[in-house]
Amino acid sequence: MSAPLDSSILDRRDVLLTALAVGGASALASPAEAARPDPRRASPRRYDMKKSINLWAFPYPERMTLQECLQLAKDAGFDGIELNFDLENDLSPKSGAKEYAAIRKTAADIGIAVSGLCSFLYWPYSLTSNKAAERQRGLELAGLMMQAAHDLGTENVLVVPGAVGIPWIKDSEPVAAELCDRRAREAIGKLAPKAEKLGVYLNIENIFFNGYLLSPHDMMAFVDSFQSKHVRVHFDTGNIMLFQYPEDWIALLGKRIKNVHLKEFTKKGTDHSLESFRPLLDGTTNWPAVMEAFDKIGYRGYLTFEYFHPFSHYPEALIYQTSDALDRILGRK
Repeated sequence: MSAPLDSSILDRRDVLLTALAVGGASALASPAEAARPDPRRASPRRYDMKKSINLWAFPYPERMTLQECLQLAKDAGFDGIELNFDLENDLSPKSGAKEYAAIRKTAADIGIAVSGLCSFLYWPYSLTSNKAAERQRGLELAGLMMQAAHDLGTENVLVVPGAVGIPWIKDSEPVAAELCDRRAREAIGKLAPKAEKLGVYLNIENIFFNGYLLSPHDMMAFVDSFQSKHVRVHFDTGNIMLFQYPEDWIALLGKRIKNVHLKEFTKKGTDHSLESFRPLLDGTTNWPAVMEAFDKIGYRGYLTFEYFHPFSHYPEALIYQTSDALDRILGRK
C-alpha cells in the first residue's frame, strides 16, 4: 500500500493544473478576443498627443553631444525634445541666431521637433529676488530665451514667474508673499509684449516647492490677469503631487495649458526633494485619470518627460524605457 500523498503536494499540483488549464483556454481564444485591448499592457484608448523628452534625461554635455541626444531621441521614437538654456553649452547667452539656425537645421535633418525651451536659470536669477541685480539679470535671460525659442522654431518658453523660497539654493533669502506676487506680475508684464512680437508663448509653470501659485485658482487668476494669448500655462503633473492631484488641476486650467511636463512622483516616501521624482510609471500618479483629463480639455500638444538624473551606466536605457512608457500611456501599444 502506497503512502498517502502530502496535502501540500496536492495543493501545489492543483494550482499547477489550474494554471495550465487557464493557459490552454487563453491559447484557444479567438483572434478577436486576443486583439482586445488589455489594460494591463497599455491604455485601452489611444490619445492623440505628442511624445517629448527633456534634455536633462541625457548625459549632456559630459558624455553626449547635442546632436547625439537629438538622434537618440528620434531613434527611441520621440516626436520632440525640450532643450535647456544655460550659461554655457549650446544654448546660452554665448549663442546667437547663427548657432540656433544650425541647431534647428540639425533637428530638422534628424526629423525631430524642438518642443520647447526650459531653464534652471530662473532660480539663481529669480524674477522676484530681493536683489534688484538678480531680477534684472533674470529679465535679460528670459528675453534671450524667447529669442532663442523663436530662432529654434518653437513656440514654447517655460517661465518660472517667481518664488517665495527656493529650497535647493542654500541660504537663499525668502521673499515676502506680497512682494513675490507684485514682482512676478511686473516681470511677466514686461516680457509679454516681446513674446507677442516674436510669436512665442510665456508658459507659466506650476512649481509648488517655490511657495507661489499654489492652487489652480491662483494660477488661473495670474495668467488671466495679463489678458494676452501669449501668457499661458506649462503644466507639470509631478510638481503638485505632494499634496494635490494633477487631474484636478487639468480640468480647471483647461485651454490655458499650452505645454506639459509629464513628470512622475511617488507619495510613498518622506524625501520631498528632487529624489521624489521617478521614471515614468514608477510612482503614484493615476495616469489613466490624467490622460482622460487632458483629453477632455482637448489638449493635443507635447507630453514632455522631465527627469534630472541620467543613468550613470547605459544612459540610453532611460530614453528607451521612457519612450516605451509613453507609448503605453498614450495607448500606442
